[in-house]
Amino acid sequence: MRLALIIEYEGTLYKGFQLQSNGPSIQGELETALERLSGEKIRIKGAGRTDAGVHALGQVVAFDTNSRLESETFVRGLNFYLPEDIAVKAAYQMPPSFDPRHNAVSRKYRYTILNSESPSPLLRRFVYLMPRPLDTKVMNEAAMALEGKRDCAPFSGLSNRKNMKTVREIFSSRVVRMEMKVIFEITANAFLPQQVRRTIGALLDVGLGKMSLDEFLNLSQCGVLGAATQVVPPNGLCLVEVAYRDFPPSLES
Repeated sequence: MRLALIIEYEGTLYKGFQLQSNGPSIQGELETALERLSGEKIRIKGAGRTDAGVHALGQVVAFDTNSRLESETFVRGLNFYLPEDIAVKAAYQMPPSFDPRHNAVSRKYRYTILNSESPSPLLRRFVYLMPRPLDTKVMNEAAMALEGKRDCAPFSGLSNRKNMKTVREIFSSRVVRMEMKVIFEITANAFLPQQVRRTIGALLDVGLGKMSLDEFLNLSQCGVLGAATQVVPPNGLCLVEVAYRDFPPSLES
C-alpha cells in the first residue's frame, strides 16, 4: 500500500527536510515515527527538500507499507510519536505510481518580512526583520516581471547536481503589504536551490533603493548562476502548498 501524507512543520531546529548526518531532519523524525508505529523500516519520499530552518504548511510525502492500519490511524499514531514541531495533517491511500515529487504540478512558497523598527519575540522564528522602510510597490513590479518560463540561474545557489537545468515556469510572483508585514509569494512548477531566498534578497535591494527596477531586470536575465548573491535567512520562508492533478483524491463516489 502506498500512502501519501500532508505534513506541517516548524523547521527551526532541523537541518532541513532531507536526512542529514550532522543533525536532525524532518525526514528522519518521520521515518522514526513510522517505524515505532508500524514496526517497519520505511523510507519516505518528499515533494521538496526544504533547507535548514525553513517551515512548511503543506509538504507532501509518500511511502510504501505492508501495514493494515487505516489512513486515519496513521495520522493519529504518527502525531503521537512525532515531536510537537512536526504534524501530519492528512493521509490518503494512493496508487503505486504516485510520486510526490514528479507528479507535482506546482509549488507555492511564502517569505514573510517584518518591516518594523522593533523586533517581535513572538514572530522571530517565522519572519525576517527589516527595520528600514520598503517600497513594496516597486518590489511588486520587480516580482511580477519574473512570471513566465525563464532561466532562473541568477537566483540559484550552487548545486552538486551535474548538468542542472535552470529553466523554470513561474506561474505567479507577488509582493504585498499587510500592515507591518511584507509578504512575497511565488508559485512555480519547481524551484532551484536557494531560489526563493536569493530572489527576495534582490527584491529587498529594490525596495530599499539599492537597486533600480532596470538593474533587477538585467540581473534576472543575465543567465549567470548565482548572480543574485544575497541569501536571506531561512526563518521567513515557508512551503505553503504542493499542487497535483490527482491529489488529494476526490472523496466523491
